[in-house]
Amino acid sequence: MSALAGQVVIVTGASSGIGEATARRLALAGAKVVISARRHDRLDALARELDPSGANVLAVAGDVTSDADRRRLVDETVKKFGRVDALVNNAGYGTRGPVELVPVDLVRKNYETNVFSLIALTQLVLPAMRERGDGCIVNIGSVVGRLARPLSSIYDSTKHALEAITDGLRGELKPFGVRVTLIRPGAILTEFIDAANKVSDDVAANAGPYQPYYRGYHEAGKSLRRWAAPPDAIAQLVEKALESDDPAPRYGAPGHVHLFLFLKWLLPDRAFAWFTRLKG
Repeated sequence: MSALAGQVVIVTGASSGIGEATARRLALAGAKVVISARRHDRLDALARELDPSGANVLAVAGDVTSDADRRRLVDETVKKFGRVDALVNNAGYGTRGPVELVPVDLVRKNYETNVFSLIALTQLVLPAMRERGDGCIVNIGSVVGRLARPLSSIYDSTKHALEAITDGLRGELKPFGVRVTLIRPGAILTEFIDAANKVSDDVAANAGPYQPYYRGYHEAGKSLRRWAAPPDAIAQLVEKALESDDPAPRYGAPGHVHLFLFLKWLLPDRAFAWFTRLKG
């Protein structure tokens, strides 16, 4: 029997991609899974597929940036299952464009989703975990939390922030028996890139002097897609982390993540920057 059998796990951003794959894997392992995202139709369909009886899967539609929705997510979880054993902070999106041109309100929105809302939801589940002396927080970061790419520095910086938050939180909660780990996805075959491009359409359309460099950026993205892995590659790591009594501080997949991080460590900054260069 899996160590996750009967464990109550909240997964945010669960209507597609990594979140959906994680929900599927955890449900198969016997966990009681609570899935959350804004797209209630997809959530409801996934919940019915995973557990037609509704006994072990709960769908709670909502916006992670809404305080009321976050509280409702935790309250409904506790009402149905009695507790929260683990939280998988997966909800997030990317804003693209040169720093000079991305409106500050878009920067704030990206941080609101990827950083502030993650902290706020984590704060809601921690008191009970700490008092119980058990629990697990899994934050879905990115390999770009250790790198930074031209035309993606807003999104990348949110993942840099998540690296620090996760490491600090790990130390704070260790004395209370609450485990904290970070997952660093690389290129994964999800809707993420298309969604990021849609959010950033206005910036791209008015890129002015930066417009010639977008071609190089998109070509680099297409090349990286050839290395991309399915979302289940990350779901496997989430499952591994949740099953462990002492998870690693961070996990990464697919293989190119480890290659990029090794090169980042090995090469001088100027040499590594060659790998993220843009061509007009």
